[in-house]
Parts: sequence; C-alpha cells; structure tokens
Amino acid sequence: MSADDGSVDELFARLPEDGRRALEQVGMGLPVLRRMAARDGMPKVRAVLSEFSSRSWLRRPGDDEGPGERTAVRPWVLLALAAVAGVVLTELCTLALGETALLVGAVWGICVLFAAFRTRASHGGLALRWITVAAYVVLVLVGSFGTQRWYLRLYGAEQPVTIVQPLHQWTHGTRETYCRVRLEDGSVRQVLDDSAGCADRVGRTTTAVVDPAGRYRPFLGTTAGLGGTPEAAVALCAAAVLLLAPAGAVALGRARGRRPVRWAPRPS
Repeated sequence: MSADDGSVDELFARLPEDGRRALEQVGMGLPVLRRMAARDGMPKVRAVLSEFSSRSWLRRPGDDEGPGERTAVRPWVLLALAAVAGVVLTELCTLALGETALLVGAVWGICVLFAAFRTRASHGGLALRWITVAAYVVLVLVGSFGTQRWYLRLYGAEQPVTIVQPLHQWTHGTRETYCRVRLEDGSVRQVLDDSAGCADRVGRTTTAVVDPAGRYRPFLGTTAGLGGTPEAAVALCAAAVLLLAPAGAVALGRARGRRPVRWAPRPS
C-alpha cells in the first residue's frame, strides 16, 4: 500500500478489485472506513487497507467471492443441465453413429467446461466442479460403447439369422471385414461386433439378438453374451455423482453463507 496521503475514497479505489470485495465481505466497506477515519484517523484506515493489498498472494482461488457468489444456485444448475443434456445427446446419437457418438459427447464437453468455469471455486466448489466434469466424461465414454448392448439386453429378441457375404472396406490402407446377417424379414444388417471370422461361415444359420424396432444393429450371439452389467453399474454411479456433486456444492455454499465472517487485524 502506498504511504502517500490521500482521502479514504482514494485509498480504497487504489485497492485491487478482489481486495475491495473482501473488505465489503467482512463488513469493512467504504462507509465503515470513512467513519473509522473520522474517529481514529487515517493511520488506522491505512493499516486496515494494507491488510488487503499486501497479502493478496496468500489468497486462495475463490477467496474474493462474496456471499452472493457462494450461495448462487444458477451456475451449478446450468452445469448439471449442460452435463445431462450432453449425456442424453450422446446416447441418442448412438442410434445413427454407434460408438462414434463419443465425438458428439467430446464436442459438447466444451459447453460443460464453459459452465463449470462459471461455478465458484471456494469452499469445496473447485473439487466438486471437476468431480462433476469427471462424471460427465465417464458417462459419455461408457454410454457411447454400452448403450447398444444395454438396449438389446432389455428389448432385443433372439432369432435365427443367416450369415451372408461380409462387407469389405479399405480403411487407412488396411482391408477391414464387416460381418453381415440376413434377418427373418429378409433384410441384411451389419452386426454389432464385427468379426473377420464370419467370412468362413457364409450361408450358415446362427443365433443373434435383434432389435425388433430396427434401431440398433443385431448382436451375433445370445442375450447372455451381451454382458454390460459392470459398465451399467459404473454408469449408474457416475450419474449419481453428476447430480449429487452440484447439489452438494450448493449446500456447502449456502451453509458457508449463513456463517458470520469476522475480520481481525494481522498481529504486528
């Protein structure tokens, strides 16, 4: 703090913005400082102001947040909504893109990050912010690769299918083989898990789990072979965290906001 003479207003204006906010937060705003100057003199005011200018390097992330920021619900609601919307959008995109829907979740993740940075960083907010983002990432990853299996496990029906000539494509200089089957209705569909081994079984009849609505590709095998139980458990845990972390951050902020904040001068 400069030792030059000046009015209370001038000295207060020289403080960094976070210092002014911190003073107001602890009940030492400009009106109080003016009364202090009239009662105790300017040296007392300068001593108080120096506490909030020379110790700025000791402040932690979010220490300049006032009660309004700490108790704000809207940023956390927006973060939760953005994350839930991204997960739902990724799940829906698996209908058309399959596992490639992961890219949709990654792009939407930019919106989730933007919403995350709008939340407060103090009093547990920083940790809960990134816990929410981590839960979103887990849901997008697990959902992209597991949604089709979960759907077929719930709604799929086993039926005999006939393996037909596989589809061959060149990808990055490598010849890839994609297994296809003919369903009972005569349609030909590519299977969920491609296997080059199907080329040796063309014309054979086997069992597949088929989506009656035709939304997802058939799975070559039985319902028991779909698996997906561990992935579903992980997804349920991540979904719970996604909803509980923002709610916990709001509760912590409001509990902190109800506590009176007191200021004590630094011992000389």
